[in-house]
Amino acid sequence: MYPVQNPTYQAGIQTGLEARFARAARHSRMVRTLRIAVPAAVGLAMAGLIGVAAFNPFRTLANLPLDMDNLVVSGTKITMESPRLAGFTPDKRPYEMQATTATQDVADPDHVELHTLRAKVLMEDRTTVTLNSRTGVFNTKTQVLDLRKDILMLSSTGYEARLTHAIVDMGRGTVTSDQPVDVKLLNGTLTADTMQVTEKGDVVRFENNVVMHLVMDRAPADAGTGGDKE
Repeated sequence: MYPVQNPTYQAGIQTGLEARFARAARHSRMVRTLRIAVPAAVGLAMAGLIGVAAFNPFRTLANLPLDMDNLVVSGTKITMESPRLAGFTPDKRPYEMQATTATQDVADPDHVELHTLRAKVLMEDRTTVTLNSRTGVFNTKTQVLDLRKDILMLSSTGYEARLTHAIVDMGRGTVTSDQPVDVKLLNGTLTADTMQVTEKGDVVRFENNVVMHLVMDRAPADAGTGGDKE
């Protein structure tokens, strides 16, 4: 007995396989896009914000639009209370920064300690990003900012990122965190053990235990299952 092949049946199988491959390809493209675009957007906003948040309030005090409540000298340390700084980035975007205190030790003039730091900057796409950090130490010689404890970045578009530690190299335009990062997206979450932002924010890499959860849009209800309600 010879097998009989049905051209219509084979065509149906082929069409079904092509549809499955097309759906899989679309899903893969979406995942690749999210893996690149979402972290890049978060990392770029973080790098840009941290870049304007770091400053040396003592070396350039006379040239900055800086306001403060009080200046306290204790031993070799000089502390500015409630320093507030406002200005524009090189590409004319407004920013503002404030802290409860900024302290510099004259015996160690290369380091400025910042406490309860809050900064806000207008991004290139006209959205606003706000950064909060409990403590930070800025090295004025190496242009490196060390942020620690309760780092929270908020975007006016709804994105949110939480870190416990971040090293910002102002000269190289890099941000690295060797501790877990937790990102809240508009339609999900992303977590990782480490994060690295390079190329001045153009490249963002999440590594080790990277997990992304996405909440897909629900399919619209069938039109025939109900009607307009009074």
